[in-house]
Order: sequence, then structure tokens, then C-alpha cells
Amino acid sequence: MTLFFSSDLILKLAAASLLGGALGLEREIHGRPAGLRTHFLVSLGAAAFMVLSPLVSAMGNDLLGDPGRIAAQIVTGIGFLGAGAIVKEGVSIHGLTTAACLWVAAAIGMACGAGQFSEALLIAALAIVALVVLPYAEVIFKTHSYRVLEIILPLDSDVSSVLNAVKSTKSRILRCDLERDYETGILVVSLLIRLYHRGVTDKRAHGIIQSIEELSLGQKQINWRPR
Repeated sequence: MTLFFSSDLILKLAAASLLGGALGLEREIHGRPAGLRTHFLVSLGAAAFMVLSPLVSAMGNDLLGDPGRIAAQIVTGIGFLGAGAIVKEGVSIHGLTTAACLWVAAAIGMACGAGQFSEALLIAALAIVALVVLPYAEVIFKTHSYRVLEIILPLDSDVSSVLNAVKSTKSRILRCDLERDYETGILVVSLLIRLYHRGVTDKRAHGIIQSIEELSLGQKQINWRPR
């Protein structure tokens, strides 16, 4: 019973809560659903499980258990919590970074629960660098994104002008599908586009829509949809 009130236990749980909360604070500032409290509790819970693992394994005098079994379940169990943070909205997927952050918070808690404070501090520092610094570094490199642009036009519209407008934004058209509806008099143009860009993909996508709108073809609707 003395272990539950020892300074060693308090130090482990406090360190896990502090470092995990630091990650959560960054997510909280950026308005993510899994923020300060979630990361605080994940790291604290992982540390508590690590502290309890050797105690539970030693409860039986005749047969000693494996203290690593509870710790192993943290690694797999945290995946369910992380999956709940991932949300798909249209062509965008949000929450992958937060899900990974929760996993790292669990690792920090496990390291603190095992008494490995230097490792926990290093993990937290690298994670904060990844969250704060790497977004700026990503802007330096151009990346590829693939989206489908669906444009609904009058049946007699000039499709070549639409293609030229997209190409003028330095975006590559990989496929062009046309669907004509003679009853309603509309033409559906579906373009598979590869965006080669720096920074936020939506800014480049918005520029393509603007270039098409400037043609004044009487377009009825313009939509981005998943590939």
C-alpha cells in the first residue's frame, strides 16, 4: 500500500500528465476535438497502467504473471481511441495527426510509468517539434494531390476552354470523362486532376474553380469529389 502514496508514483504520474498535456495543449490551440484534457488523461492512464502492471503480475504468490501484458494492451487499445479522432469530410480527411498524437501521448505515459523520464522527455520534445515546426517545413516541398473536379455545363459548352483553364493553373489533367444528358440539356465534365502544390491543397483547388468561373460558360455547378 505504501507504493500508492510514494513520491516515486506521484512523480511518474505527474510527469506523464504534464508531458501528455503539453501535446494536448498544442492540439487544443488548433481547435482539435482531442485536446488538452484528452491527451492529459491518455498519458496519465498509460502511466497508471504501467505502474499497475508489475503489481498485478505479482498478486499471485504461486504463479507470477507477465508484467508486460497490460503494457502491450495499451499499444493496441489506444488505436480505438485514435480511430475515433479521424473524420472524413468530402475529399478531406481530418484527425490523422491528432490520432497519432494520442498514440504518442500513450507512449509518453508508458515511459513515465516505467520510470524512464529522460526517454519520455525526449519523446515529448520530438513530438512538439513535429507538431509545431514541421508544418512550416512542409511548405518548402511541393506535393501531389489527386482530386476529381465535376463541372455541370450547358450541353453546347466548349469543353476545350475548360481544359485550357485548368491547365493554365499548372495542374495536370489525368483523365477527362464526358456525360451528355439530351433530355435536360446538360453536360457533366469529370476531370481527374493532379495538383502539384506547396502548402494547403484547398488554396490551389480554389484557384482552379476561379479560372473556370472566369470563362462565363453558364456553368450550373462545380464540385470537388474524392478520387
